[in-house]
Amino acid sequence: MEDIDARMEKKGVTKDERLANLEKEVMKRKAMLHEIEATLPKQNGLYLRIILGNVNVSILNKNDKFKYKDEYEKFKLILSAIAFVLAVANLLIDFRPLQLILIFLLVWYYCTLTIRESILKVNGSRIKGWWRLHHFISTVVAGILLIWPQNEPWNEFRHTFMWFIAYISVVQYMQFRYQSGVLYRLKALGARHNMDITIEGFHSWMWRGLSYLLPFLFGGYVFQLYIAYTLYNISDHPEASWQVSYLAVLFLILHCCNTYTILRTLRKKMQGERKLIYKLRAIAHRLAILDQKWRQNKVEAKTS
Repeated sequence: MEDIDARMEKKGVTKDERLANLEKEVMKRKAMLHEIEATLPKQNGLYLRIILGNVNVSILNKNDKFKYKDEYEKFKLILSAIAFVLAVANLLIDFRPLQLILIFLLVWYYCTLTIRESILKVNGSRIKGWWRLHHFISTVVAGILLIWPQNEPWNEFRHTFMWFIAYISVVQYMQFRYQSGVLYRLKALGARHNMDITIEGFHSWMWRGLSYLLPFLFGGYVFQLYIAYTLYNISDHPEASWQVSYLAVLFLILHCCNTYTILRTLRKKMQGERKLIYKLRAIAHRLAILDQKWRQNKVEAKTS
């Protein structure tokens, strides 16, 4: 850095220009270090160590990382489509083995998601804590549904649950189509990390053009609240087993946390826009003052 500064000084570059160039150089070096760090193997988290042991899951080749991420996205899209078909089939046919196939698919799907997301996290993905925890809770929900015996409370709840799965599958498809397009554009512009993934929620970078999707997201969260309320009412049934009350609590947790997360993100985005408006107003005010001074100097120069 000192050599660069000395060379610039010999060329007659001003101090401000030298500082600006040094800041650019520091940013370049930091970016280079980040790229090098991304290629180094990383230690597995506790969850992966429990599931896989000490197997190294670091993907050192950048192209292989992107390929793994794309496979993850395709996996979510395909499983959402299969879940939708099975949910519609269960709405039309009352066949217990078909119901168990769907629920077992959900258990396997969410278990696989938690493992794949942990591997992505090791390899540089910046998926946030709640969205990972959301999938762990969903795994528990699917597991409890799987062992819920077929009785009158289940028959009362079955149609509501199948409608919920069908609705969520459609919303996830809409999110995937929108988010993957936005991520592609932002990555091309260098505004997002290449290992970012689509998620079942809302982030501030998704703001532009997402107004059509927000009502569907809130609809899904309200649906979760409705399921919790339905299960609470069913829990008074004489044949209700422990699964009913446990599922009511878990669906209520999912509703509250999802709603809180999206409202917090919207609030941050609105605050960011307000700050940007204030900055633009301050810049406009400074420009107006500078323009006024320039006009005054011009008038004084003419009169003198």
